[in-house]
Amino acid sequence: MRNRDGAIGVFDSGVGGLTVVHAIARTLPSEDVIYLGDTGRCPYGTKSAETVTRYALENAEFLVERDVKMLVVACNTMSAVALDALRARYDLPIVGVIEPGARAAVARSRRGRVGVIATEATIASGAYTQALRALVPDLEIYTRACPLFVPLAEEGWTEGPVPRAVAETYLASLRHSGIDTLILGCTHYPLLRPIIAAVMGDGVALVDSAEETAREVAAQLAEHGVARPAGTGSASFFVTDATERFIRVGARFLGARVDSAVRIER
Repeated sequence: MRNRDGAIGVFDSGVGGLTVVHAIARTLPSEDVIYLGDTGRCPYGTKSAETVTRYALENAEFLVERDVKMLVVACNTMSAVALDALRARYDLPIVGVIEPGARAAVARSRRGRVGVIATEATIASGAYTQALRALVPDLEIYTRACPLFVPLAEEGWTEGPVPRAVAETYLASLRHSGIDTLILGCTHYPLLRPIIAAVMGDGVALVDSAEETAREVAAQLAEHGVARPAGTGSASFFVTDATERFIRVGARFLGARVDSAVRIER
């Protein structure tokens, strides 16, 4: 049995996973979190599945050495290709961001038409389509890669004519496809939620993978009997490249100031 006072280990290729940390902090305010952003090797989306899996195992090992009680893979690319390898190596709860989002989308869809927006690598992996079809084999699924959403979110361009024009371009076909539910399949995308919602209209429910992942984390902690019942949680941040940009950009994703981060060498 893991120590319930252990931290939740969260890792991502960069800063996007901080939206998951933010959601976990809201859902589980008494839990400690240790976050590792592999900023020195980001982005993962252009790398092979073998390389991404190796990076994921290395990131997980760093957190396991700190006696975390759970691992959260706060990256859609790693969740798409490395979950099986992680679960085979580590005997502790491991949560990715794809399965919770797929379950929530199926639960919310009224007409059986679901859209997925994500990075090119995540869309190409077919991971969301596979997860959705495992739940509802005859579901209608529409996917769209939206690569420019990532730099827009990181640079703070989350409102105004530029992100609106990009969203209109990316989402036009989805808006006309008749979907009733749209999965935000990248941890950067929740920062653009107001723009995405405005473009898609009131008839489309948005599924935030960060929020759904936090709910899954809470359920897994309870199931394994390692949820911390009380107290005030803390967060520690580690990166594999210069800390200055992570601290500056991280506040946009975390919804609070990131005071410090520790650089580790790879």
